[in-house]
Amino acid sequence: MRDRNALSNTDLWKNGVGCSRLERARAISDKERDEARATPDKERFVEGSSATEDEPRDDLGRFWALDPETTFLNHGSFGACPVAVLHFQAHLRARLEREPVRFMARDLERLADEARTALGTFIGAEPDDLAFVPNATTGVSTVLASLDLAPGDELLTTDHAYNACRNAIDRAAARARAGVAVAQVPFPIDSPDTVTLRVMERVTPRTRLALLDHVTSPTGLVFPIAELVGELAKRGVETLVDGAHAPGMLPLDVAAIGAAYYTGNCHKWLCAPKGAAFLHVRRDLQSRVRPLVTSHGANSPRTDRSRFRLEFDWTGTHDPTPYLSIPEAIRHLDSLVPGGWPEILVRNRTLALAARRLLVATRGLPLPAPDSMIGALAAIPLPDSPPGPSPRKAVYQDLLQDDLVDRYGIQVPVMPWPSPPRRLLRVSAQVYNRIDQYERLAAALGELLPRE
Repeated sequence: MRDRNALSNTDLWKNGVGCSRLERARAISDKERDEARATPDKERFVEGSSATEDEPRDDLGRFWALDPETTFLNHGSFGACPVAVLHFQAHLRARLEREPVRFMARDLERLADEARTALGTFIGAEPDDLAFVPNATTGVSTVLASLDLAPGDELLTTDHAYNACRNAIDRAAARARAGVAVAQVPFPIDSPDTVTLRVMERVTPRTRLALLDHVTSPTGLVFPIAELVGELAKRGVETLVDGAHAPGMLPLDVAAIGAAYYTGNCHKWLCAPKGAAFLHVRRDLQSRVRPLVTSHGANSPRTDRSRFRLEFDWTGTHDPTPYLSIPEAIRHLDSLVPGGWPEILVRNRTLALAARRLLVATRGLPLPAPDSMIGALAAIPLPDSPPGPSPRKAVYQDLLQDDLVDRYGIQVPVMPWPSPPRRLLRVSAQVYNRIDQYERLAAALGELLPRE
């Protein structure tokens, strides 16, 4: 019997972004793209590919400005924005700077509404339940700052939590004299059921909120998030989902997941410009959640919009073009392959699984997690860091990563997890990647590391 949590390439999209939903997102993107391009910019602003969408698709890397001398296997850290989307953003910035007051006071609200509608269509959320934030870490901190915690309350997370978010939850707990319970989820891992078991056994009558990853950052695991949210709700515990990696990597239906709060990045797998992310707050909780910055919306006399909308839509002067470019990012990536987004999700996951098999076979290791827990990220254990003082200071997190970059031109993260000297290597698979790039990585690791 197939694992009920499995992500198969056959039915990957059955519960994800539907075709009609995607068509609506395309229509909105086309409208916003045409408006932005009504003002041509006078100069090219970036050196990179000038490929057009009508040219052959044999090398999709041409649509990005990535350094051709670098084998880039780390899309997961900061994403990479296609040249066409950067051009679209530049058009928006030119329009803003030509008449800043008109853009900010008259045009921005409508453009933001359209961007939220396109994003909501893509991720399965009502637009009015979404707020734009610069990144998912800000989304997490926004929710934690809005909690009304009391001494003795507990917040729950796992040992796979992103370090920045772990710092945020520790700070929120310390401020309220509350506690933090950490579920120890093993890696390597045998089943997604193990995640649910380990999380639920740490729930107590004092648990007020669980901060859980949809896709874990260090280990690249897809957690069974809908099941976790449901099981926690049965115990009266709300969930804040750190979905930093999920949009554009996995089929996503935020409303169906049902979490109290869900935050995700659009600069990663959606390939929007840096500074584009969202926070989804369930309608019944929106009156309790305020932005980190208090601005004019706090006492606005307007009655045509919710207080949630008024406060989050304006938190002070900022560059709105990253999130206004989200619809164009959705549309552009959809155009790169014949099957659009459904093909991208299947293609990236298939490549990640193939890369993982190659790397563990080269290292003589078993697979550290079932295929059902892999999206477009995959981590493999590495030998422990060498004992004793380091011969030089690492530019990145580990000298091995430095050597891969400096000696082989391969950009891939090597991270200490769960703590030094233990460490992992994590590969990403985006449409511009190819299997021969992971073969180069495997060969380089063979030269740099002893075989297990």
